[in-house]
Amino acid sequence: MVSLLQQVRLLDPVANTDQIVDVLIQDGVIQAIESHLSDIPADAQVQPCDGLILAPGLVDLYSHSGEPGFEDRETLDSLMQAAIAGGFTRLNILPNTHPAIDNPTTVAWITRKTQSIPQRPLPHLSCWAALTTNTEGQHMTELLELAQADITGFTDGKPITNLTLLRRLLEYAQPLNTAIALWASDPGLAGTGIIREGVNSMRFGLSGIPVMAETASLAAILECVAEIGTPVHLMRISTARSVELIRLAKSRGVPITASTTWLHLLLDTKALASYDPNLRLDPPLGNPEDRAAIAQAVKEGVIDAIAVDHTPYTYEEKTVSFGEAPPGALGLELALPLLWQAFVATEQWSALELWRALSSRPAECLGQNPIAIEAMPNAKGASSKAPSEFVLFDPNQTWNATPQSLLSRSNNTFWLNKPLTGKVLQVWV
Repeated sequence: MVSLLQQVRLLDPVANTDQIVDVLIQDGVIQAIESHLSDIPADAQVQPCDGLILAPGLVDLYSHSGEPGFEDRETLDSLMQAAIAGGFTRLNILPNTHPAIDNPTTVAWITRKTQSIPQRPLPHLSCWAALTTNTEGQHMTELLELAQADITGFTDGKPITNLTLLRRLLEYAQPLNTAIALWASDPGLAGTGIIREGVNSMRFGLSGIPVMAETASLAAILECVAEIGTPVHLMRISTARSVELIRLAKSRGVPITASTTWLHLLLDTKALASYDPNLRLDPPLGNPEDRAAIAQAVKEGVIDAIAVDHTPYTYEEKTVSFGEAPPGALGLELALPLLWQAFVATEQWSALELWRALSSRPAECLGQNPIAIEAMPNAKGASSKAPSEFVLFDPNQTWNATPQSLLSRSNNTFWLNKPLTGKVLQVWV
């Protein structure tokens, strides 16, 4: 099949280009990129693309799968379909399934399961393997054995509070040369809190979690990484003070990267006036100053990437009071349009800055080559063959996020039954 996308806006964060061009695609591979293509194949389907975006596929650093163990929340099939609908061509799932992804057998089972799904296109799905076993998280998994399996890297997706264990993990993992992601959070300091401590926590009558529940743990992790030298990715950064610590650590050459989640960029504690249980998150939404600092840090690259941290729950699990709701919300289908409207449409970020934080930088955080858009060699001297991972996005198309329109099995989102602007039209994988 041959398609010609006429006058599409082509974003390439790797080449740092944003231009209006004609793009010729055959069987999912870009054949030519020109300002105005004159030599159009006779069998080409011509699509006018005024106002549309063609760009590399998005990369989600970490999200949750229900399957195996919690298929009523999400199956691997529904998870992958939701990812494609949101423009994500690479998806990395956390190990807290049941059974947990803490052995090569479970990794192999997930690989076979995803390969058996008939629908296409599907994202490239990979697993994070657990750092510690389920025995209260006090023992290392078989890191070497897991590293030889087809995994993204190592993380628990939950805090590791035993610093002696953390030190040993970093020492043992260093020669394995694979990604390690850590979440800075101190459950003891967080206590029974459910909202970030501050004016709004008092106003809404909800128990607060102090900033130092994140920053004290973060400071300890940074000291370990600085001492041992094993590169680490810092997950779920949610406070302004954490941004300061990361900025300082990077200036000192500490080998770290960092990510925040899309919801911590879009909302803050003011949104909790609704007491919507779908906004119960962990870490909780930050105060307004936290959100502003995180947004600026993403723009500057101090925070390298935006993760979705898609966390599906059933209607029954989330239809409870705010304090009783399990933390987490879905987001694979919503992140791109909402972030575009919040930051690009308002000119706070450029389109390339958003795409860089959702595509090339997440790949780099994982030690992968970022997705670039290039054309195959042709008579007019175009460049080398491109990976077939790119999306066509309409930033102006409106739609409603209803249970019928969402492909996830769950509906736990603040934006359920609300109108959205921005829609992925097509994905090539």
